[in-house]
Amino acid sequence: MSSLGNSTNIFWHECPVGKSERQKLLNQKGCVVWITGLSGSGKSTLACSLSRELHSKGKLSYVLDGDNLRHGLNKGLGFSAEDRTENIRRVGEVAKLFADAGLICIASLISPYRKDRDACRAMLTDANFIEVFMNMPLSLCELRDAKGLYKLARAGKIKGFTGIDDPYEPPLNCEIEIQEKNGVCPSPFAMAGQVVSYLEDKGFLHYQ
Repeated sequence: MSSLGNSTNIFWHECPVGKSERQKLLNQKGCVVWITGLSGSGKSTLACSLSRELHSKGKLSYVLDGDNLRHGLNKGLGFSAEDRTENIRRVGEVAKLFADAGLICIASLISPYRKDRDACRAMLTDANFIEVFMNMPLSLCELRDAKGLYKLARAGKIKGFTGIDDPYEPPLNCEIEIQEKNGVCPSPFAMAGQVVSYLEDKGFLHYQ
């Protein structure tokens, strides 16, 4: 006997307008730009700058910011390893939908665990998952500390804080790595330009 809660009794429904038609309409190819790194590494700065740069080129994007999503979609999740995994899984599923809609989805999350990021990559096909690693030293991130979280973590008032008493696992084969050059951080415009150049070279900014 089946129950109403049994997810095996569901079926995928195809619609006549598919991804290729949406991409042709937008003259771009849907993808996910996944920005990962420590708190304070510049993820949100890059995400917003990239979105602005794409908009100026007439390209449609949408930013999924980790903190913003915890106000709604993921508001019931904490920061245990299990909740972090579920947080990333949900964002990965939403990002996949945006990419299927033909948008350039920019996901900006610490996403500290490699296996969780790899699971999101596996959700997509056609090499349209672009992992961007904000490779900034912990010392710089602590110096910025715009939210005051590192100070609280160092004082023991926040437990399980990434980079302090919880690990961050850097990507092994990311598509883009952004880091200091001669001790100087690239500007938001320069960082966005690096990602835009990659998207252009890989054909994401045009349908054909």
